Amino acid sequence: MRVFVTIQHPAHVHFFRHAIDELERAGHDVDVFAREKEMAVELLERFDIDHEVLAGSASGLSELARTQATYEARLLRHALERRPDVITAIGGVAAAHVATLTRSRSVIFYDTEHADLIQNLAFPFADAVYTPDCYQRGVGPKQVRYAGYHELAYLHPDRFTPDPDIVRDLGLDPDDQFVVLRLVDWGASHDVGHAGFDDASEVVDRLEDAGAEVLITSEADLPPDLEEYRATVAPHRMHNLLAYADLFVGEGATMAAESAVLGTPAVYVNSLSMGYTDELDKRYDLLFNFQGDRRHAEALSTSVEILDGDDDWAARRERLLADKVDTTDVIVRAIENRARPNRDSAATAETNTEI
Repeated sequence: MRVFVTIQHPAHVHFFRHAIDELERAGHDVDVFAREKEMAVELLERFDIDHEVLAGSASGLSELARTQATYEARLLRHALERRPDVITAIGGVAAAHVATLTRSRSVIFYDTEHADLIQNLAFPFADAVYTPDCYQRGVGPKQVRYAGYHELAYLHPDRFTPDPDIVRDLGLDPDDQFVVLRLVDWGASHDVGHAGFDDASEVVDRLEDAGAEVLITSEADLPPDLEEYRATVAPHRMHNLLAYADLFVGEGATMAAESAVLGTPAVYVNSLSMGYTDELDKRYDLLFNFQGDRRHAEALSTSVEILDGDDDWAARRERLLADKVDTTDVIVRAIENRARPNRDSAATAETNTEI
């Protein structure tokens, strides 16, 4: 079987990397295609994943449209030459379009309800759309729900063991009390109209007053008074830092969810919420959502309470893991099943179910 994996964001590398390894060890041919997006290519190189870059980065909708068209055209050329059995992606606009044109099967994964453009462009053409069972939208008969999160494709304990050396490299002891503070730049199209903290400097002051070291990771330039708090961590090692932190506080949903599934309490401050952030909050008490007008003040109050408390976060994580699956197993099974000949009737029986 030949599989195309398409990568358009750094998080996609983490999501697919173990599945790529398992598929190759099972004897399948896997071709990985990427777009130059933030640290995506750097991560592919760090994890020694063979890949080909099909298009560069883009800023603004018009440039993004041109880049996407270039990406799809080049992916189509490779698909016509190599005839993949399955093309897979997160979001999967290019994957679904090219698979339709080449009579391949497309397997799309997604977990973000508010990205209407991607869903409108990709889902109608996809053969199967896999979503976590907490996903709040129905996709129709091609939807397959599974008991997991994207983050459990690479942070499930069967896939990840934290390394304390990253903490020591930053001059800290793994037993020190420290907080990872994540700030975003609010420049992405899906961030328009949304907001997080009112004043990052006040956040740092309150966390320090509670006795914690503060390490900032940010996509944006920081004010001069906060630059000294910036933690320079290689992207492939960030999860080690999250695993040993006493608390994550931030505006990014993915990193908040990563912290939560690692057993690190996460305070998520963003006017935008998703099904998985809601479930990690309401069902497992590992992530705390703050979206309203008072999100800044309420998040800081909760952060201080967590740092002063002695909650058993490991027990909460164990409860989550008892309910959820290793998402890499879902990815591999989805790809192998969709590639089997005469699969149509079985695929219909499988869709729109929980696995």
